[in-house]
Amino acid sequence: MAEKQPLSSVLPPLIFGCATFNIQYNKDPYALDTAGLVQEALQLGVRAFDTSPYYGPSEEILGAALDTPFIHEHFPREEYFILTKAGREASNEFNYSAEWIRESVKRSLKRLKTTYLDVVYCHDSEFVSPDEVLEAVRELRRIRNEEGTVKYVGVSGYPIEVLCSLAERVKSETGEPLDIVQSYANFNLQNTRLATEGVPRLRAAGVDVVPNASILDLGLLRRAGFAEGAAGDWHPAPSAMRKAIREASDFCDDHGELIEVIAIRFAIESWIDAGESVGSRGDPASGVPFQRESNERVGGRRLGVSVMGVSFASELKKTMQVWRSILDGLEDGAETAAKAGRWKKAHEWSLNRKSAVLLLAEGVRERLGEWVDWTWPSPPPDYTNERKKAIKAKTADGVALPTPEVTPEPSSLASSEKKDIPLR
Repeated sequence: MAEKQPLSSVLPPLIFGCATFNIQYNKDPYALDTAGLVQEALQLGVRAFDTSPYYGPSEEILGAALDTPFIHEHFPREEYFILTKAGREASNEFNYSAEWIRESVKRSLKRLKTTYLDVVYCHDSEFVSPDEVLEAVRELRRIRNEEGTVKYVGVSGYPIEVLCSLAERVKSETGEPLDIVQSYANFNLQNTRLATEGVPRLRAAGVDVVPNASILDLGLLRRAGFAEGAAGDWHPAPSAMRKAIREASDFCDDHGELIEVIAIRFAIESWIDAGESVGSRGDPASGVPFQRESNERVGGRRLGVSVMGVSFASELKKTMQVWRSILDGLEDGAETAAKAGRWKKAHEWSLNRKSAVLLLAEGVRERLGEWVDWTWPSPPPDYTNERKKAIKAKTADGVALPTPEVTPEPSSLASSEKKDIPLR
């Protein structure tokens, strides 16, 4: 295999998370203008999209949105990244076998209407044994080496300890570190363990890139509270924690801010620095018109990678405004802002805004009190992988196990009866 570019040299530091194209976040994802949203994201400079077979119809919706004459004409496939996942079949069903991983990759290629996947994660890897994760990683690497339909391989999940120990074991047993490890809900206003506990170990394990997902703590850090989709309220936060977040939201209101605005800016801006050693140097989407961008425009250093989740054009526009304002505050931000046609004082304004956000973030965390850095058990104590139960029963009966081609379609997978396991 020819030596590949490090993922950190090419992956954009801002990724469009497509978990919102599912019923957990929106009652009818097909009613969203996803084609328009994806097209606008590309026009605004976004060059990476993250999805999963587990996110209901997300892969198919994203694939359709990218398969339009406008996209084909203006945005060649090699100019944007598709990140997806494998191994999670449903809320309480996981299959990390080599056979399933192969079929899952083929299915994702078909749904996403592409000839290759830039990144494939082993999805929510804490729900299976380390041996199963090693089997899946090895199969994804075989596909990478022999078929070329996967470019980079990683794992995703929630518990920091599990992610770190898996990264360490993969490096120890295979001699090759993971390209990427995605964590969610572990670097935000409520919880910053990814920086304090995760980065040192993941970096030591040779992990190249660590994207930070769910900067609103799965939607909890909002003035209106958790954003319920058709699946109902599946967030694991206890009532006392929700009460503390409401009080923190009131504190932000008293200072003329929405907690979600503070949360978005705090997480993205702080992670740019905290995640620098596991960040990337890809297209920063700084808004300089009519030019393919490099992060040399914003100082050239690695930037901590964030995953944004939006459902509507208004949310996308606001998030991109925040992102570009953050870039304006970096080392070469004044020059970048000028080239992009923004205010000549944008660099100074960004630095002042950062100070104000950090001050309010301190006040929010004071009000969260004991809930700062609180995490939930994943998997929950009573969790059972239903697939393993089915294997025992079907093996005893001599019945063949299902393949992805005969499993339920994403809509029925997403509406599985067990709703208490967070969607990521």
